[in-house]
Amino acid sequence: MAPASPCAAPSRPAAPSPERAGVLTGTRVLLGAFVGLTALAVVALLMRPAQAHEEFAWPIHMPMTAAFLGAAYAAGCLLSAAALRERSWDRVRVTVVTVGVFTALVLCASVHHAHRLSLADGGPVARFAAWLWLGVYLAVPVACLAVTVRQGSEAVRQGGAVRHAVVRPMPTWLARTVAVQGAVLGAAGAVLFVGGLGEHHHTTLVIGVLPWDLTPLSAQVVGSWLLAFGVAAALVVRERDLARLRGPAAAYAVFGALELAVLARYRAQLDHGDPRLWAAVLLLLGIVAAGACGWWLGRWRGPGTGGVPGPRRPAATSESGSSRSTRASSSVTAWNGSR
Repeated sequence: MAPASPCAAPSRPAAPSPERAGVLTGTRVLLGAFVGLTALAVVALLMRPAQAHEEFAWPIHMPMTAAFLGAAYAAGCLLSAAALRERSWDRVRVTVVTVGVFTALVLCASVHHAHRLSLADGGPVARFAAWLWLGVYLAVPVACLAVTVRQGSEAVRQGGAVRHAVVRPMPTWLARTVAVQGAVLGAAGAVLFVGGLGEHHHTTLVIGVLPWDLTPLSAQVVGSWLLAFGVAAALVVRERDLARLRGPAAAYAVFGALELAVLARYRAQLDHGDPRLWAAVLLLLGIVAAGACGWWLGRWRGPGTGGVPGPRRPAATSESGSSRSTRASSSVTAWNGSR
């Protein structure tokens, strides 16, 4: 009986990689509902801004404000629709947390300014929109918290609570750019949201953030969107994996592009000498560029991830590995022969 080769390593079973937690049915239902609800807001605000003072949940008398909000809802709709295509929790986590933060903030604003909602006055369309608005923002934050907790428990049960390997690392320059933009969005959103809390009965709000006046409730909802995108930017920088952030990157770029389109559409109502206007334009241009770069770079993903495959290794690497294997096998054979 031939002796065992000293070169032969003891066989060890390969350690199973942790399974990625899938997207549960409840999470998909929540995302689908948010897609439908945000689509309704897009129609009411972005496509029909002139009727928002009569047909929306509260009177928005400036079409520019309605369109600005509608553009944010369009980005949120795309964010949730993209998440519906994913199959693992780690690819939709940013979306669910962003939706949860936004809806929780809007709930606070709606309760604080409930007297501004058309719950008892206005036409039938406005009253229906107001009650639908209140019901949605009472339910969705709780649902987001519930699905986040349940998905986390499922990930732990499947052994997928560990951080998975980064497939496509975010370049340092892009991470820093998104971090700065997120900080600016969060700061502006906080100023608008807190300022709206301080104004309860006044109809106009004078806060040096946007280059036009906002009513307190409108200011708080705009601030909620800015804060939510700021949180999303922080989560994206924390994830650092562009391969699972293509949906948020696309929504980020669309947010900037649509808000720029709104400013261009209502440019006659804006003071072109106002530095806040040009600061907003520069920020939005940067958001479009950062989102587009993130989406494009995220297309190049590793084997088996479903994206565009990365470059192959040179053939010389495979040949050298084969040569090393052949030489090792020959050495083993020669050693056995000498015995």
